[in-house]
Amino acid sequence: MLTAPNDTHPEKGIVTQLRAYLAQTNLPEDGRLPPERELAVALGVSRTELRKALDVLEAEGQLWRHVGKGTFMGSRPLDTFADISALARRSNPAEVMRARIVIEPEIARAAAFTATPADISEMRLCLARSRQADSWRQYEGWDTRLHRTIAEATQNSLLLGLFDTLNAVRRAVTWGRLRTAPMRPLPTHHSFTEHDNIVDAIEHRDMAGAANAMRAHLMTVERKLLEKQLRAANEG
Repeated sequence: MLTAPNDTHPEKGIVTQLRAYLAQTNLPEDGRLPPERELAVALGVSRTELRKALDVLEAEGQLWRHVGKGTFMGSRPLDTFADISALARRSNPAEVMRARIVIEPEIARAAAFTATPADISEMRLCLARSRQADSWRQYEGWDTRLHRTIAEATQNSLLLGLFDTLNAVRRAVTWGRLRTAPMRPLPTHHSFTEHDNIVDAIEHRDMAGAANAMRAHLMTVERKLLEKQLRAANEG
């Protein structure tokens, strides 16, 4: 049993005890804490006092709770539809674009270092199929597949997870209402050449070139998005 908390500030003392206990304890791989009953005994406090201390650490982002499964160290993972939906409700297309501009150029940079010949072949397939698309829906499917293939080529599960989370939010945001274009992309659609530049840089192991090409591509997409928003506002 650990030292009793300071009586003058019992709540702070229990939080300090809990921090020390968690720092000293070898938790399972998933970071799950022992049941509250065991924790309360180990700390020499009541379960009510323990819950208040857990609330403090949860508010700090040091741990998270899953009803029916327990309490876990670390931040709550964004791996459920409810989490994605909550993010999407607080976001908008412009905000999603700014996040993409921050994250995806670095993904392209990493891919230029680690991409395999098979990855490059998949990227080339996406380029060809996007040009052959009969509709915007088909084009966007191949566009998404290309960007995810680039993320997969990093061979980094965390970067891929970040990409998937961002892409899920992007899809959940009402992006389609801003689409005012022909039934299919024109042959002169800016993304075709921009995607070529990204894949060429990745294939040639040009890390800076891949990042710059991805950033230029996404900034063009952002600019066109803002132009559509302005037109929609003026027409309204």
